Amino acid sequence: MDQAFDAVLFDRDGTLIRDVPYNGDPQRVVPMPGAREILRDLRTHGVRTGVVSNQSGIGRGLLTETQVAAVNARVEELLGRFGTWQICPHHPDEGCACRKPAPGLVISACAALGVRPERTLVVGDIGADVAAAEAAGAVPVLVPTEVTRPEEVERAPRVAPDLHAVAGMIR
Repeated sequence: MDQAFDAVLFDRDGTLIRDVPYNGDPQRVVPMPGAREILRDLRTHGVRTGVVSNQSGIGRGLLTETQVAAVNARVEELLGRFGTWQICPHHPDEGCACRKPAPGLVISACAALGVRPERTLVVGDIGADVAAAEAAGAVPVLVPTEVTRPEEVERAPRVAPDLHAVAGMIR
């Protein structure tokens, strides 16, 4: 594996696990195809991993921090431990610096992992993930799903059809 990247950050919903809107139930966590394999490969080669995830359900009053933590624990149970979890709990109207497309989550994750953003790949399924990576100086990869808008795909500098293809981009 090429060591062009010291870390890979993943969006949670729609990227690492199937997107269940405002999910507070750990039993509804289902890994996306290829998630286990790419994470195993990255960890085997000493690449640090982290998660950057907007969780506006907390700010909207639809989820508690405890529910989000339980879902995240289930993700780790199924996919292994991550070096950092960076979660934005704010309502979209709060104008915080962490909510993607702002760069805060990516910058915080890089700091927590001790890596430079320019040596960090950020994998996500929507344009906000790409924009956050770019704003932080990291390298974005869009893995489109049924919720990804066509214009987001067109604007993304790097697009992979699935996580298996992302693994090939890193090697």
